[in-house]
Amino acid sequence: MSAIAIITARGGSKRIPRKNIREFCGKPIINYSIEAALQSGIFDEVMVSTDDEEIAEIAKKAGAKVPFYRSAETSSDTATTADVLLEVLDEYEKMGKSYEYGCCIYPTAPFVTAKKLKSAMDKLVESGAESIVPMQEFSYPPQRGLFIDENGLVKMLHPEYATTRSQDLQKQYHECGQFYIFRNDAFRIQKDTTMEKSIPYIIDPVESQDIDTESDWKLAELKYSFLQQEKRK
Repeated sequence: MSAIAIITARGGSKRIPRKNIREFCGKPIINYSIEAALQSGIFDEVMVSTDDEEIAEIAKKAGAKVPFYRSAETSSDTATTADVLLEVLDEYEKMGKSYEYGCCIYPTAPFVTAKKLKSAMDKLVESGAESIVPMQEFSYPPQRGLFIDENGLVKMLHPEYATTRSQDLQKQYHECGQFYIFRNDAFRIQKDTTMEKSIPYIIDPVESQDIDTESDWKLAELKYSFLQQEKRK
């Protein structure tokens, strides 16, 4: 079995400037993703896909490889994660390197650990599925969601569930956006990390946080600090 870890770190970030290399609890946030991939011991190659020289230098100092820079197409605001991953796999094939499995790790994922990556890979390989998707349960049933109509009035999205007990509603989940592991042959065909035969990898909510705003960043640091304190007990 061969595998490559691809950490996607574009230079542009409008909501949080230089987000991918901003200091998070003492070091550039991208370092957490790089270190988790390297320490997992399951990858033949750990690389960072970027269009930014500063990100590339920080990534290399952390132990990742940056054998080439992104193209203009995959550096744009409209480029998808799949576009970036496909470009990386194509470039490696040009160098005579191909891998059975790929792992996309986001650069702002400080809660990713070597243990999670290894256990997720083991689960994927054992299952024979096409990809594994980290996800967590919604903290409140989406079936009981509300919206505000054009008159400013509160309405239920699904009024048919107005009197249904929460415990009787089907559990629903959302992606955590930390990492994805997939079979490269299936990915090339479906061009998506969530495929027809994807299996879940359930994440505890305290170990997950979208980081899109300054408030998100502060909350992520609080969660991370809490987890570190718990480990020391």
